[in-house]
Amino acid sequence: MRASLASSIAVTCAAVLALPVSSAAPAAAEVLVQPPAASALPPAPDLPGSTQSLPLGPLGPSSRAGGSGDQGLPRRDVKPFSLVGVVWDDPRAPLHGTVQVRTRATGTDTWSEWQDVETHNDEHGADPDSAEGTSRALRGSTAPLWVGDSDGVEIRVRAEAGGTGGAPPLPAGLRLELVDPGEGPEAQTDTEPVLETEPGTGTEPGTEVEQVAEAAPPQTRTAPAPAAPAGATAAVAPADATSAAVAPEAPLPPAPTPAPAATVPAATLAAPSASGALTAPPLSGLLAGLGAINAQLTPYAAPWLPALSKEATEAIASYLPPFLPRTPASGAEAQEPAKTPVQAAAPYIGPRPAIVTRKGWGADESIREKTFVYTNTIKAAFVHHSATGNNYTCAQAPSVLRSIYRYHVLSSGWRDFGYNFAIDKCGNIYEGRAGGVDKPVLGAHTLGFNTSTMGIAVLGTFSTTAPPAASVTAVARLTAWKLGLHGINPKGSVTLTSGGGNLYAKGTKVKFNAIAGHRDGFATDCPGSLLYGKLGTARTSAASYQGR
Repeated sequence: MRASLASSIAVTCAAVLALPVSSAAPAAAEVLVQPPAASALPPAPDLPGSTQSLPLGPLGPSSRAGGSGDQGLPRRDVKPFSLVGVVWDDPRAPLHGTVQVRTRATGTDTWSEWQDVETHNDEHGADPDSAEGTSRALRGSTAPLWVGDSDGVEIRVRAEAGGTGGAPPLPAGLRLELVDPGEGPEAQTDTEPVLETEPGTGTEPGTEVEQVAEAAPPQTRTAPAPAAPAGATAAVAPADATSAAVAPEAPLPPAPTPAPAATVPAATLAAPSASGALTAPPLSGLLAGLGAINAQLTPYAAPWLPALSKEATEAIASYLPPFLPRTPASGAEAQEPAKTPVQAAAPYIGPRPAIVTRKGWGADESIREKTFVYTNTIKAAFVHHSATGNNYTCAQAPSVLRSIYRYHVLSSGWRDFGYNFAIDKCGNIYEGRAGGVDKPVLGAHTLGFNTSTMGIAVLGTFSTTAPPAASVTAVARLTAWKLGLHGINPKGSVTLTSGGGNLYAKGTKVKFNAIAGHRDGFATDCPGSLLYGKLGTARTSAASYQGR
């Protein structure tokens, strides 16, 4: 009876600790429906944010060689927006050419210089044979570009110069997407802030003044209002959901001296047996340890998760259940038996870093698909740059994330935010795709290698600009923890099976560093040469955080 009671309490505690850390409570796991108590209605339908979708037209005569002429829009007034991108009908059709935009700062006559939009974006996406990768909702798309608060736009799309056969045609159905992230969640005054702030360091906008044409009425992309779940007629959104969604995004104060990370008594930690395997601590020690941890844990669906000490992280990991249930993803790794954290992780798990949750950065959970899809394990982390530019402050990072999220889902047709995590220039870490920060959530970040991996996007463009040291450190801290949960040495190598791409054919087994750059698995500039050059430092630091 005593053993049965201890087992029951441990399982119950583990289940509570393993809940997805996300404001995605209304959703169900792909193969497991959440209990009725967790199936609340989605947030209020008047959540902030909007997307204007403007069809592009010819800017000049069509090429006699058979290619399309320039397409775009002349200068025009539009509703406020902060992020731009271009989409087209066929996701399999590449855009061979250049995309450039100019924008006008809101309330001024100041127009920016021409800015390049990254056109090669298909490598950031779901694997070709996955349900998401074959969805009819998918569109071709450029990378998004953060331009700041603007109310005027001009765009030109030029096909690349052709050879003897002429320029390749531009894809059909080109549209300019203008994303307004809306206001962020109400500032939390009763919890310790996680975000750091810095003075704005963006490039000064241009000063050219021209008369702008009257804008044509744009098309607005919106998600259909989801129906209430069966049996949930009495469920209502939390009382603070509306106020949190529409309150203005106040400037974040400087972060105070952080409180010590949560720790647990040494007696509560799992100890190795004579064979080297971990054994569970006594029930009394477990309860005492959980009490010490829970005293500093935030509630479910909180805006942020505090950093934990290495001891507290290992204590929690020892009692997490296997990562089940799962929806098998494509690739050979989907068939591998899962390991429990006790089998795979200890003792080399880095301390969990502080993480801003989806609720913290203001994700509108009503626009994404309502199910979670998991892969079996996490063998490697692919590091990306978002290619959205560096002209943002850390206080604006949540707005950048909300904009990218809307662009991924409503403009590009993805099921959710593509990356599993994001990191800003101050080193703040954000939850990305919904499903739980400690779970092996299947992302859409590295075409052909999403199975058994995680994707980390560092916000910015690092082809010619060096990444901030804080961002590289955050990559190391995040991977030390998340790879550690699955027993992976950040300085080691792993073998993955390609799901198909332009470097490795489907089925090819490829050896990667456990912390790899996107360009290792796909012919792309991502994550930018200067960020890629820092991954060796991240591997060494992550291994050190794990205690190796």
